[in-house]
Amino acid sequence: MKWIHTFLVLILFTACLPEKREFQLDLEELSIERIHELYASGVMTSESLVQAYLARIDSVNPKINALTIVNPKALEIAKALDAEYQKTGILRPLHGIPMIVKDNINTVGMPTTAGSLALADFYPETDAFIIQKLEQAGAIIIAKSNMAEWAFSPMHSESSTAGTTRNPYNLDYVPAGSSGGTGASVAANLGTIGLGTDTGNSIRGPSSHNSLVGFRSTLGLVSREGIVPLYLRNDVVGPMCKTVEDATRTLQAMVGIDPKDPLTSYSQGKAETDYIQYLDKDGLIGARIGVFRTLSEQDPDPEISALFNQALKDMESLGALIVDSVAVPNFDELRQDQWCPAFREDLVDFLQTYVKRDTMSSLEDVIRVGTKSDFARQRISSFRGDSFRRGNPEIPCGNAYEDERRVAFRDAIEKTMDSLQLDALVYPSWNNRPAKIDQFQEEYRGDNSQIISPATGQPAFTVPMGFSSGNLPAGLQFLGRMYAEPTLIRLTYSYEQGTKHRVAPKL
Repeated sequence: MKWIHTFLVLILFTACLPEKREFQLDLEELSIERIHELYASGVMTSESLVQAYLARIDSVNPKINALTIVNPKALEIAKALDAEYQKTGILRPLHGIPMIVKDNINTVGMPTTAGSLALADFYPETDAFIIQKLEQAGAIIIAKSNMAEWAFSPMHSESSTAGTTRNPYNLDYVPAGSSGGTGASVAANLGTIGLGTDTGNSIRGPSSHNSLVGFRSTLGLVSREGIVPLYLRNDVVGPMCKTVEDATRTLQAMVGIDPKDPLTSYSQGKAETDYIQYLDKDGLIGARIGVFRTLSEQDPDPEISALFNQALKDMESLGALIVDSVAVPNFDELRQDQWCPAFREDLVDFLQTYVKRDTMSSLEDVIRVGTKSDFARQRISSFRGDSFRRGNPEIPCGNAYEDERRVAFRDAIEKTMDSLQLDALVYPSWNNRPAKIDQFQEEYRGDNSQIISPATGQPAFTVPMGFSSGNLPAGLQFLGRMYAEPTLIRLTYSYEQGTKHRVAPKL
């Protein structure tokens, strides 16, 4: 059965041809649009696609350890979607699309552990808001993915419940964290689309390390209800996909105001109803792209610098005007004192709202249960005290729309963009190559994703930029203004279509 990890073979019958013939579908790089074409032509069903992915999971996942559990109802859901399509002839936006979900997002019928022993047997009573929306759009959760325990690490993805995830492009290296399981599994074609969460870098970091597209959208555009928090003031949930188009289609299904996440009220009147219309392969023509060397020149690996400079040339050849060496006044000062880690308070709220057990209602309960991860043990102990702003505890912490430090930082960046009429700022998602698994702390550096977007709330998308030696992927990041997802979709799609850097790993 090993052949099935690469090809799904379906037997077709036609009215005019009594003999059978084989249809071969390459599971690698399968897109939403292509799947729907095959459903519409009648050569494939949701059930047969799910069966093929399950077979590939059996074959490939042991090599990378990216998934924690397969959805026991995936085939049942697929059959129901097939029956619906047979009856209505209508495909929902994500009809029959197998999706991998990070293990800190509430899902009915599967545990949501955040990689921890404390939540190892927590089965949510309701799906997270975004899971409800994605399932309404027709997506099928095929599996949940491993992560850095409690989302603590941007460096690697190690949990007490599933161990350590490996990078599918080079098994000796990290997939980054904390959404490394989603990154590795989507990159390895164990599902069509994936979900990650991002407090500091955890969508964009793993997407960059796994040659994926990762969208961190504007804070407030997508609900975080039903997601185990790290720092809720910064947390975003978003798509991790093989293409900009798939990420856009996934984001479109997720956007919406949720009364249980008050931050989404800020998106009233600012969200688009159709993001797909901005997929324009000529989107870089006439665009003004600002090069933010303040980040890209911070002790970069020469190979990453070469890839970044080539990306600038590629964008110019695709019609963009490159505005080099953009400087934000007082950037180094403004970026300071931005972190307000409130894990303790946010965790307690989650435990009391969703877990609802007297024996698991506080940080102390979590510490009592313990962890298998030395890294997680050190991190969780640091949250014993009350939360406050690191570096300046006298300044109150607030959300991205009200916190004076965050607003000032964002205003300075957007005013600079306005003064130069820039559509986006660009920089490498990482200035350095992925770290070796056994040296994940020593080799962790160059993490540019942490610095701007989590504090300011601005959207930031990463797209594949090529590969460094050792077959290790690198990512290019586009930063936009608040609610400028349409612009970023246009720019990233054009760059992606003009360069085609994404290549599947060989496993």
